[in-house]
Amino acid sequence: MAKTIGRGIGRLACAALIALLAACGSAPVGPGYYRVERGDTLSKIARSNRQSVQSIVRWNNLSNPDAIEVGQVLRVAPPAGTVSATATPRPAPRGSAPPSSAREPAVADTPAPGGAPATSISLIWPTKGQVVRNFDGRNSKGIDIVNAAGTPVVAAAGGTVVYAGNGLRGYGNLLIVKHNADYLTAYAHNRALFVKEGEAVSQGQKIAEMGDTDNDRVMLHFELRYQGRSVDPARDLPAR
Repeated sequence: MAKTIGRGIGRLACAALIALLAACGSAPVGPGYYRVERGDTLSKIARSNRQSVQSIVRWNNLSNPDAIEVGQVLRVAPPAGTVSATATPRPAPRGSAPPSSAREPAVADTPAPGGAPATSISLIWPTKGQVVRNFDGRNSKGIDIVNAAGTPVVAAAGGTVVYAGNGLRGYGNLLIVKHNADYLTAYAHNRALFVKEGEAVSQGQKIAEMGDTDNDRVMLHFELRYQGRSVDPARDLPAR
């Protein structure tokens, strides 16, 4: 019985972790925009919003239509001054306001050009070492930094630890720190963890030691997520 309960708790923890990594940030989006949900495809989203796949790809500057992520915000209505090739206009009663899809959303709901975050976060390097793999948004969701086992890993920014464990395959001993409503960072493959879930951490505080758990070499895999989407940490890290 105890083992069954333990397995159930483990599955729930893993599911919660995946949700944090893939779909953090569920604030409402403005009219003319759509937040990607689990099971969505670009074709399905286009059909639901009476648009063409090509239009949505163009409006969102998508380099790979098959690489949309849960939590990603997409424009699904034509920008002001443009017309969708397949959109079916609906005549409005005389004297009424234009349909909501034709009005620009609030600035806070507008995805930045090229899918880049509309806001920034001030980060410090989470560890010392050599960057051997950079972010590309497809095959690499973060950066890999190599050094000796036991090299200190620090919080790149202040926040709250929302996960500490090894329940997600491929990440080893993992920490996830939530910084605000938009940003979180993840620290993978650690040898040892020094903070617990729910604990507040300050920028620069030692939170782990570099290791090779669930990996073939000693390194830190570091990710930055903005509203659930992987973004390039180098954008917010100081130059070396």
